[in-house]
Amino acid sequence: MTTAKALMAALGALFASAASAQPQAPTAFTTISPVFGQLVAFSMPSGFVVVSETANGPNYIREAVKGETVDRWTEMITLTGVKGLAGNPKVSPENVAGSIAGGFKAACPDSFTATGFGATKFGDQDAYVAMASCGRVESSADKHSETALVVTVKGSADYYTLQWAERGPSAGKGAIDEAKWQARLRQLQPIRLCPILPGERAPYPSCVSKN
Repeated sequence: MTTAKALMAALGALFASAASAQPQAPTAFTTISPVFGQLVAFSMPSGFVVVSETANGPNYIREAVKGETVDRWTEMITLTGVKGLAGNPKVSPENVAGSIAGGFKAACPDSFTATGFGATKFGDQDAYVAMASCGRVESSADKHSETALVVTVKGSADYYTLQWAERGPSAGKGAIDEAKWQARLRQLQPIRLCPILPGERAPYPSCVSKN
């Protein structure tokens, strides 16, 4: 179980000589999914495969890894949704991100670090982007490090998060390479929410064509 999950409830190749005439694999693909009241669209870096999807009452979570499992992984992209949360005036994208960061801090009080990339918008939706990192996840057997990019988006009725997490060897303090994670944020874009239209089915052309 990831630290962020506990709180919330790129495949490219270069070919030489004759092989260079072969088309390259796409570096990402757009994934669009109905999650509660809206369609959630983002760019999934290739190599990631969905291995878990659960909807439990007001909570939704979907996890994707690279040839690994939900229990043993080095990189994971997680999409979550919380139904109806946007109706709470006390909740903002920033404090949702802060709550996730708080879960990290609880898991590694002596090696925790975090930073906010700040408020933003994806389309017309208010959002916030932050980073959280544990140098040592104390509850883990191997005391691995874990760093996550956290994107929170306020929908018309619900809240959504998109998290890209990475695990590594134990470290004295969580480390955040901002340039690396800003690049990964760009890989996930465009991130957008679209209305669910009556009768429309995958691949949801109304959302595919939306700027």
